[in-house]
Amino acid sequence: MARPALNRSTPAFASVTALFFAWGFICANNDPLVAAVRRIFDLSYTEALFTQIVFFAAFGILSLPAAALLGRVGAVRAMLIALAAMIGGCLIVQTTALVPCFPLLLAGLFVLASGIAILQVAANPLAASLGPPDRSHFRLALAQSFNSLGVVAGVQFGAALILGDPVFEGAEPLLSETARTTGLAAVQRAFLTIAALVLILMALLWVVRRPIEQASPRATGAANIGQAFRSRWALFGAVTIALYVGAEVAIGSTMIGFLADPRTLGLSMDRAGAWLATFYWGGALVGRFLGSWLLTRIAAPHLLRAAAVSAVLLCAAALLAPGPVAARCALAIGLCNAIMFPTIFSLTLERSTASAEATSGLLCVAISGGAIVPLLVGQVADRAGLGWIFVVPLAAYSVIAAFAALAMRRLPRAPRSRAARRTRA
Repeated sequence: MARPALNRSTPAFASVTALFFAWGFICANNDPLVAAVRRIFDLSYTEALFTQIVFFAAFGILSLPAAALLGRVGAVRAMLIALAAMIGGCLIVQTTALVPCFPLLLAGLFVLASGIAILQVAANPLAASLGPPDRSHFRLALAQSFNSLGVVAGVQFGAALILGDPVFEGAEPLLSETARTTGLAAVQRAFLTIAALVLILMALLWVVRRPIEQASPRATGAANIGQAFRSRWALFGAVTIALYVGAEVAIGSTMIGFLADPRTLGLSMDRAGAWLATFYWGGALVGRFLGSWLLTRIAAPHLLRAAAVSAVLLCAAALLAPGPVAARCALAIGLCNAIMFPTIFSLTLERSTASAEATSGLLCVAISGGAIVPLLVGQVADRAGLGWIFVVPLAAYSVIAAFAALAMRRLPRAPRSRAARRTRA
């Protein structure tokens, strides 16, 4: 009886994995967007990083309602609603052609991020559940590998379509009205292209909805969100997810400026964006495929601890080493980030006493808590310089290492086995 279930889950897992690619591609455009809006609107690093903060805010506001929505309508309908919201956000960005102001751009990004929040709440536990329970770490890491592939493609796309415009040559703010209009038009083109791609993905999801519905858990009614707040492991996992996402985003968002700094490498903006895509996000891509394979051979908590300790050491080297060495160490952190999100997520799902929907909702809400990390990094960059920004991620990775060490001592909790017994029954 197991083989037909496996056969049903394979096309469903492949379809869900395409969604991981899509939101990685979209979110990655925020890194070149930070560099672009700083010049278009003449912003500080802290102000420009609000393009990331609105994403965190959307996760904080929408993730728990998304968990309730998931429990009521099921994964497929929740994901279709998410994709529709993402298209709406991209279209709001187009209205900056009429009203060229930063808050309107942020509003469009918030709607876009709201759709991604719903998508994450639905897709992460779905990817983990589409197959044998003992390979959930592998499946989620593999799906996140394609998320990383989307990130690499997205950064390259944004760097080429946005920062590749001749108006962004040099490092000075775009002071003339014509230059600002041209720079903003490059941003609008990028998000219009994203809207078209999401529309295609929405159509594909509708076509393959049947295999996903057959292989995914049935909707059981609104999730009991309070369960997650009563689970110590759900809460600890939420804090750890927040610190990981905050550290990864903060480093990615400031990396272009860091590499372009004459004291580091002095690269041009578009070339720094290409380095970010190739080495930082590319390292995460390679690491996730490699990590997916390693998770079939090494216990997830052990691999997570090794990655977190390595990230701590690289942050320290980026702080203390001279420019070129610091740049290489900073870029190598992407490789360490590779398996962190899927491993933290699945370890928490295994050990939480709450339902998968409630735990997933809390973990996705926790992503919003990661906003404190880029805010702190922005403050450090503005006050002490880009060379000091790695102090904050170093502290975040230290907490992740502690989470992994505790997970090594604590076996998965009972709810998974009870669910398995219900499935067998």
